[in-house]
Amino acid sequence: MTAPAVKRAASPLSPLALLTLLGGAAVAFYLFFLLLTAVLRFAPEPIGSRADLFAEGARTTLLLTVTSGVIGLGVGVLLGLMRLSRLWIARAPAGLIVWIVRGTPLLVQILFIYNALPQILSSLGIQAQLNEFYSAMFALALNVGAYNAEVIRAGVQAVPRGQNEAARSLGLSGFQTMVGVVLPQALRIVVPPLVNNLVALLKDSSLASSIALVELTLTGTRVTSETFLPIPVLTTVALVYLALTTVLTFFTDILERRLKLASR
Repeated sequence: MTAPAVKRAASPLSPLALLTLLGGAAVAFYLFFLLLTAVLRFAPEPIGSRADLFAEGARTTLLLTVTSGVIGLGVGVLLGLMRLSRLWIARAPAGLIVWIVRGTPLLVQILFIYNALPQILSSLGIQAQLNEFYSAMFALALNVGAYNAEVIRAGVQAVPRGQNEAARSLGLSGFQTMVGVVLPQALRIVVPPLVNNLVALLKDSSLASSIALVELTLTGTRVTSETFLPIPVLTTVALVYLALTTVLTFFTDILERRLKLASR
């Protein structure tokens, strides 16, 4: 019997197409914030006079989501591959991290990194100051990374074993086979759950308000405390979150369709 052919390991999106998609998303969100600010300024009080506050909170929410999502994807790939390693010294710490992160509330993780981690590092002689944004970013990235790790692991296991065998028969090393053959196919398979994790991350970023990061939720909370008008304020916050997730999902759907076409 002949070994199965190795599928092309080329990137499913050319660098130019990927840059075009990212550039389009950047322009779309820039226009989105301009439109959001203009619309909120025409809203009745207590929203209209505080439109800039809501827009700035939404920008912080998006920035926190994007940075955490990118880091979390890298963390997920690393932990996922470690979980698949034949070496227990790689599997054990990865499994421990995933177990702890998935088994504890995200709110506790944010509070721990913000309040407890600097003290732990200080006791070890390491002086580290984490502000609200970086504390939330690291906590969210670690949290989504743990969930991404299980997604990546499932994707790698879903790639036909024959691809691995065929690549090794051609003289590729284990590392070359994983990076050049198996992992690109696995990432195409798991794009939908990774996208779901990213959308969930945008909503989970609201928990950063617990450490006084002035994002969209805390902005709404402060305006509510100041005006004692929770209904219009919380309705506005909910609509802004809905708009953010809609625009984000629009571009992730485009990415998913491009990847499906490339895999045919």
